[in-house]
Amino acid sequence: MRFIVTSAYLLKSLQQIGGVIGSNSVLGVLEDFLFELKGNTLSLTASDLETMMRIQIEVSDAQNDGRICIPSKILTEYLKNLPDQPITFTINEQDRSIDITSDFGKYKIGGESADDFPKEPLPGEATSFSISSIGLVESINKTIFAVSNDTLRPAMTGVFFQLDEDSINFVSTDAHRLVQFNRTDIHNKVKDGFIVPKKGLQQMRSVLPAEDTQLEISYNSSHIFISNNNLQMSCRLVDARFPDYKAVIPTGNPYNLIINRSDLISALRRVSIFANKTTSQVVFDIVGNSLTISAQDIDFSYEGKETMTCQYTGEDMKIAFNAKLMIELINNLDGAEIQLELSTPTRAGIFRPVDKTDHEDILMLLMPLMVGI
Repeated sequence: MRFIVTSAYLLKSLQQIGGVIGSNSVLGVLEDFLFELKGNTLSLTASDLETMMRIQIEVSDAQNDGRICIPSKILTEYLKNLPDQPITFTINEQDRSIDITSDFGKYKIGGESADDFPKEPLPGEATSFSISSIGLVESINKTIFAVSNDTLRPAMTGVFFQLDEDSINFVSTDAHRLVQFNRTDIHNKVKDGFIVPKKGLQQMRSVLPAEDTQLEISYNSSHIFISNNNLQMSCRLVDARFPDYKAVIPTGNPYNLIINRSDLISALRRVSIFANKTTSQVVFDIVGNSLTISAQDIDFSYEGKETMTCQYTGEDMKIAFNAKLMIELINNLDGAEIQLELSTPTRAGIFRPVDKTDHEDILMLLMPLMVGI
């Protein structure tokens, strides 16, 4: 088995899929890349048992099709330190030795049997729908920050894909905040739902191009499959039932506050410096069209307060939130102004952008804190 490929091209391709590889793999072969040569096409695969990514690249002077597992760490370190140039791989499948020849010298790596590499899951009786690549990337960006890291509640460790006729809801929650992002620019005819884990979403976000090309997404009871040009990806779904998130979204919120988004973030960052480091609590005191944001840490006699103008309809209210969670939430909203819907100091606040986007609707919910805690 032999082929020639440029070092920069190979490195870029390996880096696209290399994020899947974990540092403490249960199996040694999971720290390898699987190389499969067929004609002039070289398939590169990485897996951690949960997520598998494959990319195809074109090589030259290919001889003798074959398969071999090559240690990822030493190969990528070598390529990073090599100026861009053609390099020749010669693989002896009997003793699994890999000889790499460049303009600077000759190097040797010991490989492993390709038969030990995890088998790729098969779609079987899969259901399919299509969405634009940029649409999926944006949907992940809008929701992944609110995914829970609590492994005791596995249903919250991923984003819920809720399919409806010609629309899809992407939902995430960590029990303190919830994001519901709806898109109507998809092609789908079924009602269904599944949960994609956080790591798989991070890999999708890193490799999918932010362009308007259509992706074909298939899923079955255990995996999701995504294909894009020369890239294929499969990811094991979270085997759990997503909570009834609609039950926690308050309806009939009579009070509405509209405020400049960037001004609010700046004020929160300044005032939260003086908040209790455990709770990060800031208090919103809304009187007329005036919003006063305050925080204090009694243990150190710290106190901060700022007053801003806003547009508000409703009764005067005092409500508290976690400043860190609110800043991250608002940062993931678009537009110059945001709207905060309220009802009582003990019910969640709902954040939305004032300016709407075609084919998109987003709702972000943040649970309040008890004033004084």
